[in-house]
Amino acid sequence: MNYEEKTLSRKLVYKGGIIDVESQTVLLPDGREASRDVVLHPGASVVIPISEAGELYMVRQYRKPIGKTTLEIPAGKLDAGEDPLVCAQRELKEETGLEAKNIKHLISVHSTPGFSNEVLHMYAATELQEGEACSDEDEFISSEKIKISELIDMVLNHEITDAKTVIGVLLADKIVKGEI
Repeated sequence: MNYEEKTLSRKLVYKGGIIDVESQTVLLPDGREASRDVVLHPGASVVIPISEAGELYMVRQYRKPIGKTTLEIPAGKLDAGEDPLVCAQRELKEETGLEAKNIKHLISVHSTPGFSNEVLHMYAATELQEGEACSDEDEFISSEKIKISELIDMVLNHEITDAKTVIGVLLADKIVKGEI
């Protein structure tokens, strides 16, 4: 069966600084029409910074949509036309002060394909050199190193619920164990 939905029309409902929202009318595989709300996002790069001692550099920040301070791996949205690797290097430096001698693309994932086209490009960063963080003027964040085993416990205890961070912690564990 062909599951594709053909877009018949689209209307820009909201244009924002980070996302746009469209209301789309689609043709379903059985010939009926339906509505879809779609969040358009430029994509982002995510960095899994692994220390020589098997710790991850994490970022703590407040996230207004969920009303909580979170512990996450560094990440940031792509600027228009920006290479995801360049974005990953920039975000790593801005949020943690780190520079990586070795940075490798691991996977790209769709964060929430039920309503958004956002793609997260995930990179492992090793051979890290510490420096000064230089976060954006509207970002209030701090960076800290935490053992991967502790982070896995935090994921399993529902203390870390950010999807990209859950994925990043599990990938870091496999990297440190030499499984990938």
